[in-house]
Amino acid sequence: MSVETTRVHTQDFSTATSSALHQLLHSPELTFLMEAHDALSAAIAEESGFPGLWASGLSIASSLGYRDANEASWTQVVEVVERMADVTHIPILVDGDSGFGNFNNARLAALKLYQRGASGICLEDKGFPKLNSFVGDKHPLADVKEFSGRLRAVKDTVPEHRFCLIARTEALIAGYDEQEALSRAHAYAEAGADAILIHSRKGTADEVLSFARAWKNRLPLIIVPTKYYRTPVAAYRQASISTVIWANHAMRASVRAMGQVCRRILSEESVAGIEPDVATLEEVFKLMRYDELANAEGRYLPETSASA
Repeated sequence: MSVETTRVHTQDFSTATSSALHQLLHSPELTFLMEAHDALSAAIAEESGFPGLWASGLSIASSLGYRDANEASWTQVVEVVERMADVTHIPILVDGDSGFGNFNNARLAALKLYQRGASGICLEDKGFPKLNSFVGDKHPLADVKEFSGRLRAVKDTVPEHRFCLIARTEALIAGYDEQEALSRAHAYAEAGADAILIHSRKGTADEVLSFARAWKNRLPLIIVPTKYYRTPVAAYRQASISTVIWANHAMRASVRAMGQVCRRILSEESVAGIEPDVATLEEVFKLMRYDELANAEGRYLPETSASA
């Protein structure tokens, strides 16, 4: 990767991207974060114009061949996020699951993510190991005081102005009512969260929009409309929601596209037919800045003699 885009993850860099994420969360305009699960998908999302990235736990786990059940370790997630930060210039909000354990695991993961270029972490109020919110019906929640301790540990470890901390409540996912979700969100705000993510597995946005009205913008509110994707974004703007995360769509698109291409190549015993449907090598080279490498060779390599 180019010298210009490769990051030495200093505090100054992480502080700058954290500030950018903070501005996005507090912007009067609705913000959209795009899922990424590796360096390539991160570069594509930035080139497409998204102002920030969501390092999805589901998508990263899937790309590593794991299930979204804390099968991938936090150190593996950190390594993936580091590569994403190396090739982009926009803030990365990392899906930190439930913190990979207790308060100590959560603060260690947050510190390493900050050191490797992440702009913030989102922690959900489940125990360890957690299970993807859309799988099965068993989603026990963490004790409020214990989870608040995880949040405070992260805040005390990574200074507030350098890293954003998002608290995600799974109360609605676990079958509790709005009041329980609100109670937890208020407790997490007291513990130092910079924003609240309210999650739902319903096919409509009704319970999320109801929560938004009751929340009254105490902190920026983030949503993930994976299941209620038919809701017009105008409804989110009207509800003063801060940020929408498109949480797994690049990964899902790649699964479908790669499957189709593999089956066609096997069936047709040729790649001639699929060439119009895949990126050219030139597109890949442009995205990965091969031009910068050529320019660098001209600056740093000695000229080859004519007799060589």
